[in-house]
Order: sequence, then C-alpha cells, then structure tokens
Amino acid sequence: MIKNWIIKDADKDIINELSQTLNVSEIVAHLLALRGIQNFEQAKKFFRPKLSDLHDPFLMKNMNSAVKRIEHAIVNKEKILVYGDYDVDGTTSVSMMFNFLKKQTAEIDYYVPCRYEEGYGISLKGIDYAYNNNFSLIIALDCGIRANKQIEYANTKQIDFIICDHHTPSNKIPSAYSILNPKQKDCQYPYKHLSGCGVGFKLIQAFCIYKNLPLDEAYAFLDLVTVSIGADIVPIDGENRVLAFYGMQKINLNPSVGVKTLTKVLKSKDIKMSDVIFGIAPRINAAGRIDHAKKAVDLLVEKDFARANLILNEIEKNNDTRKEIEKKITEDAVSKVDNLKKSIVVYSNKWHKGVVGIVASRIVEKFYKPTIVLVEKDGMLVGSARSVNKFDVYEAINKCSHLLEKFGGHKYAAGLSIKKEKINLFINTFEDAVSQMIKPEHLHPNLHIDMQIKTTDINHKLYRIIQQFAPFGPTNMNPVFVSKKVIDSGHAKQVGEDKAHLKLNILDDHKSISAIAFGLGTKYDKTINKNEIDICYSISENEWNGNKKLQLLIKDIK
Repeated sequence: MIKNWIIKDADKDIINELSQTLNVSEIVAHLLALRGIQNFEQAKKFFRPKLSDLHDPFLMKNMNSAVKRIEHAIVNKEKILVYGDYDVDGTTSVSMMFNFLKKQTAEIDYYVPCRYEEGYGISLKGIDYAYNNNFSLIIALDCGIRANKQIEYANTKQIDFIICDHHTPSNKIPSAYSILNPKQKDCQYPYKHLSGCGVGFKLIQAFCIYKNLPLDEAYAFLDLVTVSIGADIVPIDGENRVLAFYGMQKINLNPSVGVKTLTKVLKSKDIKMSDVIFGIAPRINAAGRIDHAKKAVDLLVEKDFARANLILNEIEKNNDTRKEIEKKITEDAVSKVDNLKKSIVVYSNKWHKGVVGIVASRIVEKFYKPTIVLVEKDGMLVGSARSVNKFDVYEAINKCSHLLEKFGGHKYAAGLSIKKEKINLFINTFEDAVSQMIKPEHLHPNLHIDMQIKTTDINHKLYRIIQQFAPFGPTNMNPVFVSKKVIDSGHAKQVGEDKAHLKLNILDDHKSISAIAFGLGTKYDKTINKNEIDICYSISENEWNGNKKLQLLIKDIK
C-alpha cells in the first residue's frame, strides 16, 4: 500500500529561540515547536506538568448543582446508581465514581448496559432497574448527552440524572438535573477534550473541594483516568497531558488492585501508553464484547488481589475468544470483498456482533476503502463502518439514510442497522455515494513525519530526551523521522510468520544501526544489493541480556 509521506514544518525562529533558551539540539527544539511550544515557560509545563495546573472544576457549567445534588443524596440516604457505557471509557468511569462515592455512602451500586440487549448509552431497561430498586439519583458517565427520550422517561419516575459526558451535544439537550460536558454551549471550561472518565474525575475533584476533602482522594483514580485517555484516543495535550503524566506514574508505581492485576499480564517492567492502548484496553473491552462489561467493572473496583485474579482469568478467556473470533471473521469477511468496487459492505448471519468494528478496521488496513461490516439476526443487519484518510463515511451513510432503521457516528466511524430485504439496494446506493465523494487523496493513508534527520544524529541522549515527551498520543505522537539515501549493510532478511517482517542494519555515513520493519516483508527486494532507500521510522530501545541498544522501528520504505 502506497503511503503519503507528509513532513511537518516548524517556524525556524521559534526553533532557534528554543534551542538557545533551553540549551537543546535543533532536533529537540524542532519537535517542541511542532507541539506548539514557543518559550521556556511552555517547555517547563510540557516537561514538568503539575497537578496544580489542573483547571478549577467549578468552571464547568452546572458543576455546582451536580455537587450539591450528590451531597443532598448522601445526607438523605438516597440510593445512587452509577451508570456507564460498556467500553473502556465507560467502565473506567463507573469504577472510579463507584469507588469514590462508596467511601461517602453505603447506598450505592453500579449498572452497565448489555451491548446486545440494550445497546449503547442510557437504556430504558436501566432506568426501570433503577426505579424497581428505589434509586432516585443516577450518575451517568461517558453517555447521556443525546438521551432526551430516556431522561424524559426517568423524570416521570422521579429519578434525577447527573450526566457526565464528553460527546458533542445536539441542538436539544436532555432535561437532566445536571449536565457536565465541556462541549456544551456557554460552558466556560477551558479544556474541551476530556474523556468521559475525565469529566467524571472533574466531578470528584469538585466534590473534594466542596467537602474540604484531600485532593489525593481524587488523584487516587488517575490510573483509571489515564486508561480511558489512552483507549478513547483523545488528545494528550493541555489538561489531558497533566492527567496522563501522573496517571502513568501511578500505573507504574502504585496502581489500584484491578489495574495492577491487568499490568501483570503484560510482563513489562515499564508500562507505557502503548501498553495501555494495546494491552490493557483490549482486555477491558473483551469483557463487554464476549460476555458482559460488568465483569470489567467488577475487576476495576476489586480490592482483593486473589478475587481480582479470578476475574482476570475470566477476562483473559474472553480476550482469547475475542482474538479467535476476530481472526476467523476477518478471514471470512475478506473472502467476500469485491475489490472492483470503491466501497466494501460485507455481512453474515454467522458473525459475532461484538467484534464487527475491529473487523471493519482490519479490512480497511488491508484494502484501504470505506468499509461496513454487518451481522444478520432475525431479519435485521446491524454493524459498524470505518473510513479512510479524510473521507467522511458518516456523510456517505447519510446519503443512504432513507434505507436505514437507524445510524449514528462521525467522520471516521459509524454504526447502523438495516432490514435484510433492503441490503442489496443499500450496497449499491452506498457504492454510488462513495464513488461520487471519494478523491485520489482519500485512497492512500497519510504518514505524518516530524522531520528529516540523518541516522548519525541518533544517540542515547536524543532517545532519553524524546522519552520525556511521553506519554504519547494524539497531538503528541511518538516522534517520526525520515532519513534519505541510506542503505542496508547486506544483512537484510525477512523474519516472522510468512516472512511478514523485515530485519535490517541501516548504514549512513559508515555508521550502522539495527532496524525492524513490521509488516514490510514484501519490501525486501528494495533493500538488497545495497540499494539506496528512504526510511520513515521512530526510535526505540531494544534490551537483550542486560544490554540496551537503539533500534529503528521502520514504518515505511521508499
């Protein structure tokens, strides 16, 4: 697959200024400038964030009323139900809020909807559960901002809702008792990109201030907040950087029982954000995909290591099952793809609904076309859509909305449901919409590169400084470099299953450095006979028998 290499540009005056005032190399200054850092003070906040940099939670619209409503419920011994979605952001939110409020009141429980019976967000079944069990206050996390009908129903049952959400509101917001969402109109909160768990954290922070409790009571949950930040792919800048910076410290030094149990499976001494995203988050998600997400909350609220390990064993089985199902469905789905079309729509009545989103992503990786994967049951097809570079798959689906039962989502990912008898018409209509909308630039993924350097510029000092840029994520990705006209020393070889990967020893000005190119085994022919190549990569460290060596993680070769 051809990738577009886009080398970012930075202001040379700012680079020079940073290099002089911080006494750092031009490479480091360039990387900082790309991250919006222009002076010493901003650099200091970036490298040494402080918890005191967190914003006043009472700047968030409705925070005061939310805190007072919780206090009223505690004083009057009302039953409080903590409600959250079945994904990582939802389950970490529920675990955090439940464990915090459990210290304040015994009249508390939690509820996570079933992915298959109730679907996403606040359900009528969940409200009925609250009513039948005498809960008069529901704190909803990572959902609810568009649950107008559900909140109206809850109001008829005299159940108050406090909604903590971070998704974009529609024009009409629910008639809840209190809504916390920095993206609300007229909300003066300075940072708009919190995760759902992050919004819940601000409520806990506010409650601590209101009740004059130590803020450490809130900071105890930074490991969970950080897991949500990594899994929900929110920007790691501003307030999220502060939360993630200290959350990663907590994950490595003194995590909660549930998080520590999860990290043990990773067998890594130094947990990084990539471990959170690719190791911890999929396991938490697996519970809701294969069984019930309540199991993930059970683990994250657990205080006893023995019981936590028992729950983790079940989640590990769920995760193994998820991997097997995902692999089989992906293979089956790939066999159904009509590669002559500009879009992909595949479906089956034998597939598992819980993994269709992952399968759609896998198909996009292979074919790089707007993709929809659907599961058929009882005459209805339900599933997920995934998109490609800058293509608005939501808009393409919207052009077919007259054929759908319901749909929702955003530019790069969406969900939809359709009656079986309309599927062939939908496939043709969607193909027409994609064909009209898609442009050449949509057909190749972009590879964003921080800057061009020589591999001879790479040393342990540069690597150590780059590690201080962590935690990495959107707006602060692990730096990517390009080096041109380098050669392999003659030791290039294909490695791994089906020779899928490539192992190289890169030579530049007679200095060598080892490199691994995952998934690029087919580019072996470009690297032999000491052909000059351009490489795009990030820098890593490989440890073997106590020896640490720098290594390039190659992302593409031209």
